[in-house]
Amino acid sequence: MPHSSPHAVSFASTPTSASASAASSAPLHLAVALDGAGWHPAAWREPVSRPSELLTARYWTDLITEAERGLLDFVTIEDALGLQSSHFTEPDGRTDQVRGRLDAVLIAARVAPLTSHIGLVPTVVTTHTEPFHISKAIATLDYVSTGRAGVRVQVSARRNEAAHFGRRTLPAIEGVEDLGRADVRELTLDLFGEAADYVEVVRRLWDSWEDGAEIRDVATGRFIDRDKLHYIDFEGKHFSVKGPSITPRPPQGRPLVSALAHEGPTAAPFRLLGRSADIGYVTPRDAGHARTIVTAVRAAQDAAGRADEPLHLFGDLVVFLDDDPAAARDRRERLDALAGQPYTGDAHIFTGTPAQLADFLQELKQAGLTGFRLRPAVVGHDLPAITRGLVPELQRRGAFRRAYEADTLRGLLGLARPASRYAASA
Repeated sequence: MPHSSPHAVSFASTPTSASASAASSAPLHLAVALDGAGWHPAAWREPVSRPSELLTARYWTDLITEAERGLLDFVTIEDALGLQSSHFTEPDGRTDQVRGRLDAVLIAARVAPLTSHIGLVPTVVTTHTEPFHISKAIATLDYVSTGRAGVRVQVSARRNEAAHFGRRTLPAIEGVEDLGRADVRELTLDLFGEAADYVEVVRRLWDSWEDGAEIRDVATGRFIDRDKLHYIDFEGKHFSVKGPSITPRPPQGRPLVSALAHEGPTAAPFRLLGRSADIGYVTPRDAGHARTIVTAVRAAQDAAGRADEPLHLFGDLVVFLDDDPAAARDRRERLDALAGQPYTGDAHIFTGTPAQLADFLQELKQAGLTGFRLRPAVVGHDLPAITRGLVPELQRRGAFRRAYEADTLRGLLGLARPASRYAASA
């Protein structure tokens, strides 16, 4: 069974025309993206951070239970096949920033029994991992969490990560300016195409057991109804998978698939969202930019023949939150000084108060976004500012829930549980 290919990305599309109007008036969805001590590279040096605990189960349990106290829809957990780096694609050798992670899927599995409502969405690199193995891992997480699992797929163009596996040679990419090179464009199309095939295989494997395949009939001595297990017989450019899965169909039927997508010299990231995602993460700078992104993703969704299928679009923002906007600015400047340079990233950086952030989120939502994935600059400070400052502010405005209204991640996002495609064909 050959493997799957690079870049994992998450995309979500947002409503068009009438559905966009309905989405703009609906309560918004909120998630947080968790990564080490926070998204600012100097976050671990803040007094509120717990750098000596980053590789402990207690640390991650505390973060995710705090997110659940804030009634957030889900958390995503960052991961990769190599060390974090400030360089675009290769290791940087720095020792003054957080390096090293626990496995995201295993973090989610550890925290699942200790939480009851919040969705758990670990990151998985599709480029060098087997879809059969990941389908089993996420299905197991869905069982352990009783229906709260998702996955964020991500691709990798890093040569040092490819060297772990020895299956392909990747071109050197020094920076964003190289994205327009012909060989890099070809690689990007290949990686995202592979990721789309990967998602298709994973979903087919989840469907390969019909609901009710486990009959456990003592009288006849049959544990499984063999007629309700199906070969998926997938053949693609990068791998072939026969199936069926070795794990029964997950409680949600199909756990949610998400990806992060940026604009670029190819439309491959948006096509991945349009073709394959239940939730897409995008990075708008303002409301006008958000409208442009939403239009592009929706067009990709239409081109993939999924115009009638739900596709959530979440805007990604890095946040520095304090009760006084000057305090938030001072904190950001202090961290920049500790890091030796101003922090920049792929997402817009918001610095201000919870009320100001609520204003900004509601403005962006009018552009067609259905939710937001917030990246706390310093987890120990900005996550509680989200759960105890932003959430109550949104609740006062009638823009966010006051209690969990569903027991599964699909339910929280208003998505129906799909039937197995094989049961339908049978």
